[in-house]
Amino acid sequence: MSFLGLGGSFVLNISLNAPAAADAASESNNKIVLIDHVPRWKAHKNPFHGMKFTGGTGGDQIAPDPGMQQQQGQYAPRQLARQPFRPGSTPPKIYAYESSQDVVGSATVSLPPGKKADHLGIKISFLGRVDLANAMEGSNRPHYDFISLSKELEPPGTMYTSRQYPFHFGNLEKMAETYHGRHVSVRYLIRVSIERKFLPPLTKDCEVVVQSLPSQSTLERYAKLDQPIKMEVGIEDCLHIEFEYEKRFHHLRDVILGKVHFLLVRIKIKHMELAVIRRETVGGGGSNGMDISAAGADAAANSPNSKSPGNVASSANALTETQVLVKYEIMDGAPIKDEVIPVRLYLGGIPADLTPTYDGSTTNGRFNVRYFLNLVLVDMEDRRYFKQQEIVLYRQHLG
Repeated sequence: MSFLGLGGSFVLNISLNAPAAADAASESNNKIVLIDHVPRWKAHKNPFHGMKFTGGTGGDQIAPDPGMQQQQGQYAPRQLARQPFRPGSTPPKIYAYESSQDVVGSATVSLPPGKKADHLGIKISFLGRVDLANAMEGSNRPHYDFISLSKELEPPGTMYTSRQYPFHFGNLEKMAETYHGRHVSVRYLIRVSIERKFLPPLTKDCEVVVQSLPSQSTLERYAKLDQPIKMEVGIEDCLHIEFEYEKRFHHLRDVILGKVHFLLVRIKIKHMELAVIRRETVGGGGSNGMDISAAGADAAANSPNSKSPGNVASSANALTETQVLVKYEIMDGAPIKDEVIPVRLYLGGIPADLTPTYDGSTTNGRFNVRYFLNLVLVDMEDRRYFKQQEIVLYRQHLG
């Protein structure tokens, strides 16, 4: 990126230091990992998105991801996907930082040979920002910075040669993961600014992807609160079913196990579906977020939210976006009394970028992101009977 300055032109570049090869080989101690893209809200439509693509002169070849062949319960890091090829260009490398990891790199300010440029100071900033520009129309504060730390790289003066400035941002409390949602986003930015006289400042941003791992005490609290989910629902004298999920807390590569037991069936059922739903709520003080406490875990089982998936709901203080991440048909045909349908759903196979559950306390009540299992029964007249159950997701590994 180049900008025309006074008496010359600036070229700004920001680079983050890659982990050492020895550290990268040790996955257990590595807090910086290479990822293939910045996680986004949009779900992938291509069923082969998880495959590894290798380019060739005779066309693309598709090979299965080796991690998909590992046994259940073992974590398999996501393989790098093929980037669009552009002659003469190198795909940029994207790293995910653990939330407690320091951010180290260098900023380069370049000038053409023989040129000079005047400036009023060069500074570098580390920003943690919640963007709400698409959420609240008419808001006079489209973003909120929960981290803002600046350092001066160069006092006012004249530059005659290109210079490189190393930087190190450490001991910063990063309250939430990087998140790019439908109406809100959480971003961490390295920003270099060059102040100029009579002209707006020149800026260059570099996004830092931050991912959070729960502490050992949090994992122990999850294990203590984690109980099988058992609920009985139905229609009086027509339908009575009992569904059970083995647990409520799942990591992003976990397997959801459960069963559906038909105790009474007097209606003609055509099929049964199971969907995973993501619900993003912006505003409202974060009151809809799940409180991960003893009281909150008990109340989550009786969540009254029964809106149809795929809708956008808004009120004076809140905006809600519901997204169906994946939907499977787990039963075809009419069941009989006492029939049991097993449930097995692999979260790692969902064609979307899953994130941990964001509750109101994590984001200062500005937004929350929750996940639900939606069980749907469809009868012969295409009437739909559904029940939603909230689950809590957390990250077990970076990547």
